[in-house]
Amino acid sequence: MFTWPNLITVLRLLLIPVVVIYLLDGKREIALIFFILAGVSDALDGFLARVLHQKSPLGAVLDPLADKFLLDTLYVICAWKEYLPPFLAVLVVSRDVFIVTGFLILHLFATTPEINPTLLSKANTVFQILTLALVLASLSPAFLKPFYYFTAFLTVLSGLHYLYLAFKAFPHRPGSPPP
Repeated sequence: MFTWPNLITVLRLLLIPVVVIYLLDGKREIALIFFILAGVSDALDGFLARVLHQKSPLGAVLDPLADKFLLDTLYVICAWKEYLPPFLAVLVVSRDVFIVTGFLILHLFATTPEINPTLLSKANTVFQILTLALVLASLSPAFLKPFYYFTAFLTVLSGLHYLYLAFKAFPHRPGSPPP
């Protein structure tokens, strides 16, 4: 379904290779500019979807996937380029794979859950974005270290919270106690 928000989301997806190319060339500051542009597009598509009443099932799936593709790709590239610790990239990507897999399992075996990020998940995303932006800004590793650990903490906590929510959403057999 064509909507302006969905078009902007697709354009955000197309920015990912641009950011990656600059990162691979070691041009973090230019990559940061395109990363910020992607962030602005994310805010804009959400704003337009609400204001123009153009929320759609495609947008509800495409928007968070675009965010995950952008963040996961950049975390992996930054870890590979040794701009941030590999453990953080592993946690960020693993959490997202875990959540998508859980969503698919619920969809296949139970019910299609609504895609509503929790407050904890939103805080996690904010710190993942902030940490990545600070890395792209080429700040010193000593300054970034607390951000790495706090982002890792929020990433794990958010993943565990989604696990808890998934167990609650899974239907129970009659006579079995709820989780």
